[in-house]
Amino acid sequence: MHTLSQLKSGELAGIKHLKLAEDLTSFPVEILSLADSLEILDLSGNQLTSLPATFGQLQKLKIIFASNNLFTTLPEVLGQCPDLEMVGFKSNKISLVSENALPNALRWLILTDNQLETLPDALGWRPRLQKLALAGNRLTALPQTLALSSNLELVRISANKLTECPDQLLALPKLAWFAFSGNPFSQSDISVQSIPAIPSSSFTLQEVLGQGASGVISKATWHKKQTRFPEQIAVKVFKGSVTSDGYPEDELQACLQAGNHPNLIQPLAQVNENGYLALIMSLIPAHYRNLGLPPCFKTCTRDTFQQDFTLSIDDIDKIVAQMDDLFAHLHSLQVCHGDLYAHNTLFDDQANIIFGDFGAATIYHMLTEKQQAQIKRIEYRALLHFIDDLLTVCIQEDKHSNKFKQLKQRITQ
Repeated sequence: MHTLSQLKSGELAGIKHLKLAEDLTSFPVEILSLADSLEILDLSGNQLTSLPATFGQLQKLKIIFASNNLFTTLPEVLGQCPDLEMVGFKSNKISLVSENALPNALRWLILTDNQLETLPDALGWRPRLQKLALAGNRLTALPQTLALSSNLELVRISANKLTECPDQLLALPKLAWFAFSGNPFSQSDISVQSIPAIPSSSFTLQEVLGQGASGVISKATWHKKQTRFPEQIAVKVFKGSVTSDGYPEDELQACLQAGNHPNLIQPLAQVNENGYLALIMSLIPAHYRNLGLPPCFKTCTRDTFQQDFTLSIDDIDKIVAQMDDLFAHLHSLQVCHGDLYAHNTLFDDQANIIFGDFGAATIYHMLTEKQQAQIKRIEYRALLHFIDDLLTVCIQEDKHSNKFKQLKQRITQ
């Protein structure tokens, strides 16, 4: 985090990454003095409503974040930045996006939690577009030109007002991660009541175990000795009314619809109180750890891994077999996970896995037979990427084995 005083004093000359959050109500013009070096600009958490007409001077800018501000339109001056490829204006009040606001190099567009009702046709004319996050808006339709988005891999359109399934997305050749719950076209008449509801006063949250877009998972202790549930539990408390992946209620229903499977975190109970939605789960043994890390700016949609992390081909083959079985289980119940990644997977030293995070999941039984087949095909691409990513961390001596060649062949086919 930098300060405005540092910027004005010239102390930040030559920096590539600038982050300012000081309740700014106007754009500091001193930022333009960094035009020869600035590549990443983060102005999230301010009170900005506009960018200056001279913003295009930032010719080297690649990434801009301006989440949690007061923009009502996506600034057109963004389109004047030739290298700008990542635009993130989450949680503003944006109701208008003009085609001039979309940079030609656009690769990653985040407009989650705004007030959009329409998008320009030009969105489909940005050939590098890979990631599109539009959850939590008021969209009633998507541009038909998105059918041209041949490089689009990840889409979030949950929690909108789409009345028809966007078929122009379903046929895209690279789409692999798709979240679409919480729209009129995806409303499910299924209300899964497979686990009991309990009061939040039944337990006390302890240390945080992890958190994501949709909620915070904590270890918890019961107030009374239990005979009905395990003593060791974790509780996921959902955030707010809408997340980057959709509505928490839809996540909960998809998780319950997925039911029990050896490689899924087991849900035990739920809390459904006014302003408090939570899922009580079995506590995952401490020896499990994350298989992967989330994508970075460079990889955009593909997982990353800890430096020097490797797996044997036998472990990879075992992990893939478990994920294959889980994939078949979910889609037999018409559940699209939407976020099939190594970073949502836990594993132990014996290569046993536990899979979770249903924030982007959707129950899709209401779609036509053709659309259901397309959804399954989309998620199968994610499964192939999962396999491909694991093969990148295979130990060198195993890369000539038959198992490695078979998995590689499966991906290329």
